[in-house]
Amino acid sequence: MRKFRVYLNFLVLFSYICSAMEFSSKLLEKAVYEMSQLPGIGKRTALRLVLHLLKQPEAQTELLAGSLLNLKKEVKFCKKCYSISDSSLCDICSDGSRLQSLVCVVEDIRDVMAIEATGQYRGVYHVLGGKISPMDRVGPGDLYIGSLIDRVKSGEVEELIFALSATMEGDTTNFYIYKQIEGLSIKTSTIARGIGVNDELEYADEITLGRSILNRIPFENALKNP
Repeated sequence: MRKFRVYLNFLVLFSYICSAMEFSSKLLEKAVYEMSQLPGIGKRTALRLVLHLLKQPEAQTELLAGSLLNLKKEVKFCKKCYSISDSSLCDICSDGSRLQSLVCVVEDIRDVMAIEATGQYRGVYHVLGGKISPMDRVGPGDLYIGSLIDRVKSGEVEELIFALSATMEGDTTNFYIYKQIEGLSIKTSTIARGIGVNDELEYADEITLGRSILNRIPFENALKNP
């Protein structure tokens, strides 16, 4: 209990220090604020990053700024799987050697990258862009679920692999999609539970993730044995 109080007092003190941070320049303050809006970046880390950028040659900072602007302006989403791409059809979807009838359903591009790193999967993907989460006001209509159902109904898909993280939101999303395609002649499976509950795919090591895909189980079995 004493350790918890000490830790709590530390958090309160640290929050006070961050909130009381005074800047000698409004430009610096603005840059730190914008940097701190990134996920996992607090004000202290943001200040360290901004000061680092100030020390770099102007040309290098311009390259960073330019690459971010170009990314925002020119990046595309694959019209088939909705992964991030440089063209209207990503390299994976346009690869004739990939099994177009085997579709792995993932949350975002990070999961695609994690699975590709295993070298064990030769199918294609469908990136939902998130998971159903009523707490975050994210419903089925906010994700690329409708286009996935259309792919299945077109007859081009023989097996759907659910590869969302083993969280309540992930399981809810899997179940929703499963109910939408129930009755259609398609095989549904889910990656083996070598991935721990509440773990994200991007943090799984390549061997574990690769085995989870190869040893996938029918989705119906996963419903019986949650």
